[in-house]
Amino acid sequence: MTDVERLLWSKVRKKQLKEYQFYRQRIVGNYIVDFYCPKAKLIVEVNGGQHYNNKEIKKDKTRDDYMRKQGLKVLRFSDREIRENLNGVIERIYGDL
Repeated sequence: MTDVERLLWSKVRKKQLKEYQFYRQRIVGNYIVDFYCPKAKLIVEVNGGQHYNNKEIKKDKTRDDYMRKQGLKVLRFSDREIRENLNGVIERIYGDL
């Protein structure tokens, strides 16, 4: 896990948000997602700088489309957003539970 993933994990693990269980590095279809909450059918992805070139943007869209077809909601946050606005990120996740 990256430092930013560790930071986010420290806020969602052990049922801290509405007592919903999150898992990290879970397999969904042919993908490994960063964080997954089965009860809310919610996936949270942390995007580092490598996600912002055209090739990766296209791959992420394909991946997100697959997740949505499985009935899952995907939230993506940048490393920077998590570092600079962790409370806002947590509020957004909380609102989707």
